[in-house]
Amino acid sequence: MADKIRVLVSEEEVDKRIKEVGEQISKDYEGQEVHVICVLKGGVFFMCELAKRITVPLSMDFMSVSSYGNEKQSSGVVKIVKDLDEALEGKNVIIVEDIIDSGRTLSYLVEILKKRNPKSLKICTLLDKPERRVTDVKVDYVGFNIPDEFVVGYGLDYAQKYRNLPFIGVVEE
Repeated sequence: MADKIRVLVSEEEVDKRIKEVGEQISKDYEGQEVHVICVLKGGVFFMCELAKRITVPLSMDFMSVSSYGNEKQSSGVVKIVKDLDEALEGKNVIIVEDIIDSGRTLSYLVEILKKRNPKSLKICTLLDKPERRVTDVKVDYVGFNIPDEFVVGYGLDYAQKYRNLPFIGVVEE
C-alpha cells in the first residue's frame, strides 16, 4: 500500500527560497571562493540547485554520514560512510545539509572538519527542526524552519523512497 504524502512546502516555494539563500551566500563571500560539502545522500538535490545560484567561484566535495538507517528516528550513532576527497585547509567551507533535526550528526561532523583547519566553516540547510535540537549547532543559512513532522522529498527519504519528489512532503500514517 502506498504512503499518503501531504505537501508541506511546494516546489515553487522551495525554488524561490534556494535562490534567496544562494544570493545571500554570494553576497557574504563576494570576492572570495567557497568550498561546499554536500552531506549525502539527501543533501545532493539541495546542493545542486544551490550551487547553480551561487555566483562566486565554487568547488564541491561530498561526504556521507549516517545516523538514521531505515528508521524515522535518529539512532544517535554517527558513522562516516564516505570521507572527503580534498583537504579543507585555508578554504571557506559551507556544509550543505538537507535537514537538521537533533543536530547530533552535524555537531559530530563540525568537530571533525574544524580539525582540518578551514579558513571558515558555516552550515547551510534546506530544512531545520529547531525544536528537536539536542545539541547546540549554529546554522548560518536556513531554507525553512519546519514543524516536528517526518518529511520526504527534495532529497529526503523514507527507507530510500520519495527522494525524487520536487516538493517537501509529510508522510501521513
